[in-house]
Amino acid sequence: MTTHIDSTFLLHGGDYNPEQWQKYPDILKRDYQLMTEAHINTVTVGMFSWSVLEPEEGVYNFDWLDDVFDHMAAISGKVILATPSGARPAWMAQKYPEVLRTNERGEKMLFGERHNHCFTSPIYREKVRNFNTLLAKRYGQKDNLLMWHVSNEYGGECHCELCQEAFRTWLKRKYGTLESLNDAWWTIFWSHRFTDWKQIHSPSPLGDNNLQGLNLDWRRFVSDQTIDFYENEIKPLRSITPKIPITTNLMADTTDLMPFHGLDYQKFAQHLDIVSWDCYPTWNNDTESVAHTGMKVAMIDDYFRSLKQQDFLIMESTPSQVNWHPVNHAKRPGIHRLSSLQHIAHGSDSNLYFQLRQSRGASEMFHGAVISQDGSNQTRVFKDVQQVGIDLSNLAMVKDMPHRKSKVAIIYDQDNMWALMDSQNYAQGTKQYWQTLQKHYQYFWQHNIPVDIISPQTDLSAYKLIIDPMHFLMSTAFMTKLDQYIKSGGVVVGTYISGIVNELGLAYLGGWPQMLQQLYGVQIEETDTLYPKQTNQIFFEGQSYLVKDYCTRINSTGAKVLATYKKDFYADTPAVTENHYGKGQTYYLACRTDLDFLMTFYDKLTSRFKLAETLPLQADSSDVSIQIRENKQTTYIFVLNFDESEHMLTLSLPLVNMLTNQKEQGEVRLESYGIRVYQINK
Repeated sequence: MTTHIDSTFLLHGGDYNPEQWQKYPDILKRDYQLMTEAHINTVTVGMFSWSVLEPEEGVYNFDWLDDVFDHMAAISGKVILATPSGARPAWMAQKYPEVLRTNERGEKMLFGERHNHCFTSPIYREKVRNFNTLLAKRYGQKDNLLMWHVSNEYGGECHCELCQEAFRTWLKRKYGTLESLNDAWWTIFWSHRFTDWKQIHSPSPLGDNNLQGLNLDWRRFVSDQTIDFYENEIKPLRSITPKIPITTNLMADTTDLMPFHGLDYQKFAQHLDIVSWDCYPTWNNDTESVAHTGMKVAMIDDYFRSLKQQDFLIMESTPSQVNWHPVNHAKRPGIHRLSSLQHIAHGSDSNLYFQLRQSRGASEMFHGAVISQDGSNQTRVFKDVQQVGIDLSNLAMVKDMPHRKSKVAIIYDQDNMWALMDSQNYAQGTKQYWQTLQKHYQYFWQHNIPVDIISPQTDLSAYKLIIDPMHFLMSTAFMTKLDQYIKSGGVVVGTYISGIVNELGLAYLGGWPQMLQQLYGVQIEETDTLYPKQTNQIFFEGQSYLVKDYCTRINSTGAKVLATYKKDFYADTPAVTENHYGKGQTYYLACRTDLDFLMTFYDKLTSRFKLAETLPLQADSSDVSIQIRENKQTTYIFVLNFDESEHMLTLSLPLVNMLTNQKEQGEVRLESYGIRVYQINK
């Protein structure tokens, strides 16, 4: 079921911490004036506020939080209320040390930082549940309570004895017997067989951290235990405020913009009403173009949108710089507007910031904010935010409007990521699972073809093309799913390092699984891992293309050979194949190529299977991204120029630019980092 937030506007605002400014009433008064000027309509409050809300056990201070609801109501604004469990107060850690985490070396952590709490601790679960009950009873009926934001950026793990027992219980439920567990983990190797459940301990440098089955199940357990803690948090919210949607902010790394490695978001999303995430790319860095950064942001936006196949929220971003990148670079003029509307173009119903007012001290005092420490409304950053606020007001009608349905999907599997990165094979520095998916995605982004990033559990029937690179850990259930999809007319692209181990992490016996041999019409002999300076080439349709990192030697058992290797002991053997299977087709890419080959290859598939979108406009550069949100009545076309140079659009019919309410036609100049949003009524 799709869940929508109860507002008539796109959300613009973000994290606000008025508890930091209770001794400065003039600043608080000024903040709300500046919010109005910046077209801020939503604040997120209460996060990390436990020590202010409950300064002593059983002693509460809600007055300042009451004032937030009242002030936001006065400016017709909404409140996202966060539960404060991301950081417990010092008195709690002192009185109940059980709530603090234990690290993988068995050391009990001291009070400090954030997320330093045990997800298994009964005391912490009780304290969180009780406090959330108070919040729900006090604020649940407020007219401007928009949604619940539970905790903050869940992550990390605890290795205390409570967690060890919970892990063993989780394993007993999964395997039933120690014999089954020993078989699944292949503990006969190195004489590691367990004869008592209590002998099992989480991965640790003091014990075992090279047992792949243990490592994989521990990561699965940490995900499940975190979700269980989240479910404990939301019980009173669900009970007392059943109509208020619930989210928590998910994460991506800042360099490659891949999903947070520590949790299975594809599973976690099933427990959220609305997916939200925190976006902090390194815009204008010195290693890639702005367009390349834009492509990576687009893909991770599409990943989060695909988790529930519905609109999502940007819960945190920065108006300019952060304070925790290796280099804290300011956004260049035009980038904030471009990056903000990119999220809207890909399906976000918000652009929210951390933070609204810059802190005066502590670890994030220099993190960017809408209102800087000088409190001015004349800064470049404030004016950039103000412009985005105006844009979002002009685009309010796109709220709840879906992104155009995709014909193409790329498989991303969190279990596969864990297993592949932990495998003691190939080359750790060149596995690059997510980065490989990005290379396949890049073609479609540059050709304005929408893509979903889906899990193996997703229904495949809605797509014409499934791209499934480096699926190292692949279950027979998913192979069967592919089999049915292809027989029914689907098209699949698979690659090297796929179908090597099963869902337990155990190698398939008898060579490459028979089902995959049938699907792709090839047999796998071996995979050659190349050193960084080693390369090969493949010959494809009269052209040579560079090959690096991985070359799999295959034999065709019925597949048509489209490309062959040019050198080494596997010269002249197949490198790219095509196979007809049932009503569908498969393609196998046996090696890692550069982008130029993928561009040529996907050009042919796009033409053959009619994947391209029909659009009433064309841009003269692939650095101009075109995204569509639409329903049965209206289409909104977002045009975003990720280049420092201006480009030209050619409109095949007159269109109204929603950002200016002006009609445009024919040749239109798109300035550096320029944006257009066109409306078409069907």
